Amino acid sequence: MKAIYPGTFDPITKGHLDIIVRARLIFDELVVAVGDNPQKKTTFDCLTRVTMIRESILDMPEVEVISFDGLTVEAAKNVGARVIIRGLRAITDYELEVQMAFMNRSLDSDIDTVILVTSPNWQFISSSLIKDIAGLGGDITPYVPEPVIPLIMKVFR
Repeated sequence: MKAIYPGTFDPITKGHLDIIVRARLIFDELVVAVGDNPQKKTTFDCLTRVTMIRESILDMPEVEVISFDGLTVEAAKNVGARVIIRGLRAITDYELEVQMAFMNRSLDSDIDTVILVTSPNWQFISSSLIKDIAGLGGDITPYVPEPVIPLIMKVFR
């Protein structure tokens, strides 16, 4: 079965990688889909975010990375995925994730959502926190994949 893991990934973190590694063990095929929503202000353009992910998963050539705009269920249909993967860091994320799962299910009843709880050592990490830490001169190396560090530092230093 094919799954899609959508997100903004601005930037990708080790928490995102945790979900990617675990999802590829569960599903036959995995597509990481980088959302390009012009209404959402991102630090990195879509192509840069796709490149960050590709460079961060060089050891996972079976994982496809694409960009998409529009509805996640449409992106899932376009790649032939029957499952949308979502990561859950904390209970505070739960309500939004369930709401999105219900909405996606109502938009396309053939597509299910599977929520994976992030491993405990990454639950506190978010892309926003990474950018805040980098902007204040902190060390982000424990929290993001190595290929991403120079790109973040270029923007925030």
